[in-house]
Amino acid sequence: MMMETQTFADVFDAIADTPAEAANMKARAELLSALTARVREWELSQEAAAARLRITRPRLNDLMRGKLTKFSLDALVNLATAAGLVLQIRVADAA
Repeated sequence: MMMETQTFADVFDAIADTPAEAANMKARAELLSALTARVREWELSQEAAAARLRITRPRLNDLMRGKLTKFSLDALVNLATAAGLVLQIRVADAA
């Protein structure tokens, strides 16, 4: 028996149950990546970086380890703002 192979634009499309869930995961991943890069740029201790973002050190550790499931889109927007990042939302028609 031959199995049908599915192809996806990216990993989030493959693991998400709906296009909306995939879009949310993509946005969170992009924000998380920008945040971890910003925190690394600061070259601060975890304690100092956590204080700057107004979160606990364990929460910062989750962020720096890329634990996407631990952060809502709303939480990441708030952290990005605290990190001095400016968000720009681009909306386009689905392909």
